[in-house]
Amino acid sequence: MSDRRHMLLRFSLYGFLKNQRYFEPFLVLAFLEKGLDFFTIGLLIAFRELAINLMEVPSGMLADLYGRRRAMITSFVAYIASFLVFGFSDHLGLLFLAMGLFAVGDAFRTGTHKAMIFAWLRSEGREAERTRVYGYTRSWSKLGSALSVVVAAVFVFVGGSYSWVFFASVVPYLLGVLNFLGYPGSLDGERQGEASPGRVLRQLWRVLLATARHAPLRRLVLESMGFEGMFKAAKDYLQPLLQAAAVAWLAGRALGAGLDEARQTALLVGPVYLLLYLLSAVASRRAHSLVQRLGSEEQAARSCWWMAAGLYALLLPALLFEWHLLAILAFLLLHVVQNLWRPVLISRFDAWGSERYGATLLSVENQAKSLATMALAPSLGLAVDAVVAGGLGGDFWPVALVGLVIGLGFALLGWRGRERPQQLTDL
Repeated sequence: MSDRRHMLLRFSLYGFLKNQRYFEPFLVLAFLEKGLDFFTIGLLIAFRELAINLMEVPSGMLADLYGRRRAMITSFVAYIASFLVFGFSDHLGLLFLAMGLFAVGDAFRTGTHKAMIFAWLRSEGREAERTRVYGYTRSWSKLGSALSVVVAAVFVFVGGSYSWVFFASVVPYLLGVLNFLGYPGSLDGERQGEASPGRVLRQLWRVLLATARHAPLRRLVLESMGFEGMFKAAKDYLQPLLQAAAVAWLAGRALGAGLDEARQTALLVGPVYLLLYLLSAVASRRAHSLVQRLGSEEQAARSCWWMAAGLYALLLPALLFEWHLLAILAFLLLHVVQNLWRPVLISRFDAWGSERYGATLLSVENQAKSLATMALAPSLGLAVDAVVAGGLGGDFWPVALVGLVIGLGFALLGWRGRERPQQLTDL
């Protein structure tokens, strides 16, 4: 196997194994099973995003300084510890601990692996293929999610509980650590030896200041906060929607006879999330085609904003009047648009950013969207709890209303986007 195909295989395997998160399609339902309300669930998510915010950029800087493979292995070990605590505990304090460990995993992983992919593309002289290659590897992540939801649905259906899906997630993450050991040392970046905390903080300040002063990067950060922050806060409301639909559709039918609520939900969550991830894989792999058709990554991003705004507009009456089928379809299509958007966004960051501090800059992006999610998740949870308590229409329509306002706001903003990308040089 050629070195080129070998590394594409390893990058794709990383995403495939990383998305064996068997708990993901059932996370909100698992928390509801543990006795939490939507506001408390929102607080847990906000705490995760706060922890990511505190660690995100320093972790990217540490990856650039000490080695990106080490950062990825640290990430996966933290994830494994998180899954074990989630599976064993119902205590709220321990659930916050598990969320903290999960945040460590996210903080050390998110920008780091993307920077490794882009470093490899530069070494191969293939910078022009950023969107295509990243979209290709991301599509394998979604195929991994497609498999994981089938496995997860089987676990829930057989076990009648959501806890086992956390334990099952440990095995693929152990395999992920083994995969990182096969990455070449050249992908660690320009490691600068041991560095003091003061040096890390000084370099971090320089990166943040340069990003704030560089108008195109500043715009990208704001876009990420709006699109990704809202999407992360909203996407898991599909789970209780599917639960409600499953109970309504299967009640009194032969297929649902004798099954408890968890098993009924698994019968619907499994097929819907399987379709969701398969469509997401196709969208990620074809994101570069959208760029080619529209002529630039900037125009492709603007198109994604309009599509997202339209879907939130569709979702609003669907949730308000409890049109379950239409709401489920809108959520599915939102995932498709997000998987068109993500490769385009990451490619734009690499085009405008700094080669030397790629992991740090992408960590800034992830920190920004985490900050937005941290604000939105508990606010949406509080609004949903208020709607449920007051009987003010369908349970989840505030999610669509906020998404519509954000989507329209960014879609209507003026777009420059015709200037030629120039990498950040003042670092």
